[in-house]
Amino acid sequence: MSTSSLSQSSTNRAAAWALIGAAALILSAAMGVRQTFGLFIGPFSFDRGMPVTLIAFAIALHNLVWGFAQPFAGAAADRYGAAPVVATGAATFAAGLALAAAATSGWMLVLGLGVFVGIGISCTSFGVVLATVGRVASPQTRSVAMGLASAGGSLGQVLMVPFAQEMRVHAGVPASLYALAFVLLLAAPLGIVLDRASRRSRATALRETNAQAPAMPLRETLAYASRHRGYRLLTLGFFTCGFQLAFIATHLPGYLMLCHMPVGLGATALALIGLFNMIGSWGCGWLGGRWRQHRVLAWLYLIRGGAIALFVLLPTTSVSVVVFAAVMGLTWLGTVPLTNGLIAKVFGTRHLGTLFGVVFLSHQLGSFLGAWLGGYVFDTTGSYSLIWGATAVAGLVAALLHFPIDDRPVAGDSLAAA
Repeated sequence: MSTSSLSQSSTNRAAAWALIGAAALILSAAMGVRQTFGLFIGPFSFDRGMPVTLIAFAIALHNLVWGFAQPFAGAAADRYGAAPVVATGAATFAAGLALAAAATSGWMLVLGLGVFVGIGISCTSFGVVLATVGRVASPQTRSVAMGLASAGGSLGQVLMVPFAQEMRVHAGVPASLYALAFVLLLAAPLGIVLDRASRRSRATALRETNAQAPAMPLRETLAYASRHRGYRLLTLGFFTCGFQLAFIATHLPGYLMLCHMPVGLGATALALIGLFNMIGSWGCGWLGGRWRQHRVLAWLYLIRGGAIALFVLLPTTSVSVVVFAAVMGLTWLGTVPLTNGLIAKVFGTRHLGTLFGVVFLSHQLGSFLGAWLGGYVFDTTGSYSLIWGATAVAGLVAALLHFPIDDRPVAGDSLAAA
């Protein structure tokens, strides 16, 4: 191998690691901050006199707004690059947290924590960040690369929850939300690193992408995808992921308080979910590079649903909470690199951000219902039992939807006929 070839290979490796590192930091900020929202339900309810249903609605609304905004954020990143989208999203996310910190009425909380945060996170999360990683990585390494970025992004979930908890206890709710907003602003410039690293590796990635499928216009690709049975099943199944995760992240701390668990165990459980999610995201990416991704997804949903059922049926103790958090972490966001990778395998990477955004809308519809229904069911019945049962059953349904997915790459003539 020539000296120039070695130098080029070294440059590509450095660019790939820079890309994964920037993606992980952006995801750490966005997903880590989002993971803290469940810690503020009690303080907003007790200190500001807001009903749990309203607070849960605000948190649920950001999931819904996130879902509807994600296809547009993904399309913008596909066309203009990640840098302007990430910067705009981080600033909007921070503004939403600041508005929530100053909220003296329900509409301010809903606007800040619901609308602004939803728009902001759509620009700083998977549909933008992982899609950029997926476009650059080769088909052989794509699942692992996205798994690594997701795993690194879980570091924010590990760090942000205890940080927010300590800030809330010692400095109050407003100070903790302002501090989290500052973290988002620090992440705003990282989209530039993402784009620079992407451009350095793009020539090779484009050659591989063009070898897979022609560069069809977005409208034709979306039209074909909407008629593709596997894409529809994937979209329906991803609803379950959002439903389960949003309910647990939002209401687990409150549920543990009802079970008379030690103070702070809810924050510990959320942090443990983030810690084990680092292993789970990488592991799912690794598995998706070696086995068919839709089958890995199906087994993941089965394991998650079974863990939820056991957690509810068995006595609640500190040990059972820790074990449950560990299992949930291992299966938490591993669905994302697998889903992204499956879409890229079937349809190519040209419009990956947009195609994933459409699937992710289903995820966020589930997230909205999971977060909001948790509060509604609790306010109505005084118990979370019904919603826990629904999350367990949803895991089985999602598995049954994923097993029959056809993951064969779409041929060029099929897209052209769309």
